[in-house]
Amino acid sequence: MTPKGDNVVVSNMKLERMLSMKGGKGESSYANNSEAQALHAKSMLHLLEETLNGVQLNSPEVPFVVVDLGCSCGTNTLFIVDVIIKHMIKRYDALGSEPPEFSAFFSDLPSNDFNTLFQLLPPLAKEGGSMEECLASDNHRSYFAAGVPGSFYRRLFPANSIDVFYSAFSLHWLSQVPECVLDKRSTAYNKGRVFIHGASETTAKAYKKQFQTDLAGFLRSRSKEMKRGGSMFLVCLGRTSVDPTDQGGAGLLFGTHFQDAWDDLIQEGLISSEKRDKFNIPVYAPSLQDFKEVVEADGSFTINKLEVFKGGSPLVVSQPDDAAEVGRALANSCRSVAGVLVDAHIGDQLSEELFARVEHRATSQAKELVEQLQFFHIVASLSFA
Repeated sequence: MTPKGDNVVVSNMKLERMLSMKGGKGESSYANNSEAQALHAKSMLHLLEETLNGVQLNSPEVPFVVVDLGCSCGTNTLFIVDVIIKHMIKRYDALGSEPPEFSAFFSDLPSNDFNTLFQLLPPLAKEGGSMEECLASDNHRSYFAAGVPGSFYRRLFPANSIDVFYSAFSLHWLSQVPECVLDKRSTAYNKGRVFIHGASETTAKAYKKQFQTDLAGFLRSRSKEMKRGGSMFLVCLGRTSVDPTDQGGAGLLFGTHFQDAWDDLIQEGLISSEKRDKFNIPVYAPSLQDFKEVVEADGSFTINKLEVFKGGSPLVVSQPDDAAEVGRALANSCRSVAGVLVDAHIGDQLSEELFARVEHRATSQAKELVEQLQFFHIVASLSFA
């Protein structure tokens, strides 16, 4: 018999020590379920290059430093870092200048699967070789690489040391679920739900406050670490509605079939409603105004571009009319980003049961999912003058 969720012992670890995209290379891993993120990132390359054109070029004697914040563990981060460095090399070449040496830092929470990431990392052209040799070699990286574990809501790097910060599909993850959302005595208690979508106005305000507090910490930290003349390119889930309880694509991902699957487990006697109510997805898709208020209040960065960008569906399927493939894709998409948290809360066995029900429900509504599930992103290009 499957154990009740209440009997599963969950470590009292902080979210920071636990949250990660699902590691490894299995069917539900992030590495195998991040093709949509890759497509969305590629559709924004022209915006990224506009940002890079505004970065101040320093002496070739000084290393040029790039950081991906929230890099996760797939090939997407390697592709983007390569794009950034090759674009900067072209800018140096256009000036008739030798390019500097490049360093790339891949940063994420300590629980990120850095092992899988670094196994994907291409080698330098020649051990002990010059940077010029590296730049001239195909299928080899043109930069020195290192991993930096830690929360990007705090300081991660020495002062005045970074030229370009890049962060995509990460800033909508909160540093924590607001405490009042899980407190039965609070008016913001999110009873009966595992996500903000469709919740009360009071719950939504708590999520918004947490997002803005976190983003303020993020900007404060980057303003210390960035070199003068540096730039940031930031992408996170966003929404077009002014109503924060309407979380758009994120709401469809976490607030419908995923939500209903928790209710299934309760009705089947596998977990209690109290167990469900102690779990909330720490994600907030901000509006443009939510984001802008924090950047302007911080005052350290010039806004070059701040817009809502239509990113498309998170589901990448070869046969959109194949309901089983669509259902499996949605379940794997949910699991690749939230599975680690679910596992920690109810245990591996019940997690399997939950995502099987997500897949079943999504399969039965496959046509609607294909037609309706669309993500919008906040895209921000910021300069540090």
